Amino acid sequence: MTVRERLFALADAEYAEFQAKLMPTVPQERIIGVRTPALRGLAAELKGSSEAEDFLKALPHSYYEEDNLHAFLIERIKGFDACIAAVESFLPYIDNWATCDSMRPRALKKEPERLYGHILKWLESDRTYTVRYGIGLLLSFYLDEEFRPEQLERVSNIRSGEYYIRMMQAWYFATALAKQYPAAIGYIENARLDEWTHNKAIQKALESFRVTQEHKDYLRNLKIKRDK
Repeated sequence: MTVRERLFALADAEYAEFQAKLMPTVPQERIIGVRTPALRGLAAELKGSSEAEDFLKALPHSYYEEDNLHAFLIERIKGFDACIAAVESFLPYIDNWATCDSMRPRALKKEPERLYGHILKWLESDRTYTVRYGIGLLLSFYLDEEFRPEQLERVSNIRSGEYYIRMMQAWYFATALAKQYPAAIGYIENARLDEWTHNKAIQKALESFRVTQEHKDYLRNLKIKRDK
């Protein structure tokens, strides 16, 4: 069977309907309805094969699950250079938050200095999901040992009307408030984010188990309230 035939063999119509509700940017006819564990299992079967190589070259894909399978195959690439090349080739074709957020290759995490230069470029992109991907990697890979205060500045300076960029900015700052509170709190105290992102970051921080109660009590007082 072809890769596409394998995907359709794993289809679940009810799950496809459920997925469509979560991703308004993806036309429903593009969703087959394959669950993530099955996609990851297929990626494990295909990795390193000529079929996988051909599939990674066959952009753009027609179906959402093909995009996710593509992301999971990229995650299995071991070398940094090959992995970053595959990511760069794929980013322009990502059209939804789920595919964007699912791709976190270990090969990239192992080379934080080299990866950081690519992230800075992605943050300046005019493509929604390329920017979101860059912020997402800063959230996933750079809020612990690799954290630099300048990263907060980079993310706070992004101004976009795109919901999926602003939401990732909010998640980033909420996570920074959990992991790097002394550095992050000033951005909230000084209202360095746009109003919606500012309040959403506080909301997500208040929902987090990783933010202390003392910090939550303080953050509640920093919400921006509109005059009635």
